[in-house]
Amino acid sequence: MRHTTKLMLALLVPLALLVGCGGDEGSSNKDTTKPATENTTEAKSFVLYTGRDEELIGPIIAAFEKESGVKVDVRYGNSAEMAAQLLEEGDSTPADAFLSQEVGAIGALADADLLGDLPAATVERAEVRFRPVEGTKWVGVTARSRVIAYNPEMLETAGVPVPTGVEDLTDPTYEGMVAMVPTNASFQAFITAFRITKGEEAAKAWLEAMIANGTNTTFENNGDVLEAVNSGDVAIGLINHYYWARHENRDQLDVKLVFPAGDDPGGLVNATAIGVTKSGAENSAALAFAEFLLSKQGQEHFVNETWEYPVVASVADPTGVPPLSDLEGPRFDLADLSSLEQTQALLGELGLLG
Repeated sequence: MRHTTKLMLALLVPLALLVGCGGDEGSSNKDTTKPATENTTEAKSFVLYTGRDEELIGPIIAAFEKESGVKVDVRYGNSAEMAAQLLEEGDSTPADAFLSQEVGAIGALADADLLGDLPAATVERAEVRFRPVEGTKWVGVTARSRVIAYNPEMLETAGVPVPTGVEDLTDPTYEGMVAMVPTNASFQAFITAFRITKGEEAAKAWLEAMIANGTNTTFENNGDVLEAVNSGDVAIGLINHYYWARHENRDQLDVKLVFPAGDDPGGLVNATAIGVTKSGAENSAALAFAEFLLSKQGQEHFVNETWEYPVVASVADPTGVPPLSDLEGPRFDLADLSSLEQTQALLGELGLLG
């Protein structure tokens, strides 16, 4: 994921757009709703902005195009850049939908009155924790957990315990052993959650302590951190769970995961999300795509191909990781992650954005 060295107004978490044919399931445990592509005929194309990697989202877009006959004009960037572009373009944006890496920017775009309302039937397909507390401005598409990845052999050799949460990592015991990626959107969402749940001063103090403890911040992305932990370049890394889960040789990796429990912000369970612009809310093809992502077919694709958690309760979790229902993490309205701007300002103040 390309990183943004300058502060960009909060990332958007687009949300689920519902298709012209209404879903009939709501939040029940039984998924009987099929993708609405077969019932949507009015529009045959739409423009999608996305902050997700093409490697991860390209195949599901291609599947939708093949099944629906709809042409998707995709514009890739990172979520912060895409959100900033949407804010700059305002109501004149060519975008019909935005698929974000995380929910952090939804509030900024909603506050700017740039999002259209989604049909309740689509939004209610997602579990309650992955949709707005009020309204229908966005909906989660997949869920992912922050984790502490560690090399068990390195910790054993060094004679240090396995950390149970991120606040352990400021202890001198772990000096020079940890890597994190401050430019990554998921890391920034984690720091935003830290600010929300622990307070501004606590978040700043943690970052300062991590810097003082020799934390490595030179890696470009979470995948590089995982490989560094596996190879022994660092002993511990802060990443998302699916980087390990989807690795083609994960059973041979010298890496284990800690899923921080309780209200530890290091155990944040965040979501990717989709939303529509005001014009997109009137585009049946864009709405059909959103419903497709939340259909059984779409959710199972993410589980099997990207190893993310489904947000629809009737779809089984990926194997090899704890069930989503067992993951605690701090609980709050994910729309509150919209204060990303303050997080980026804090990271910039501490010299962590380059």
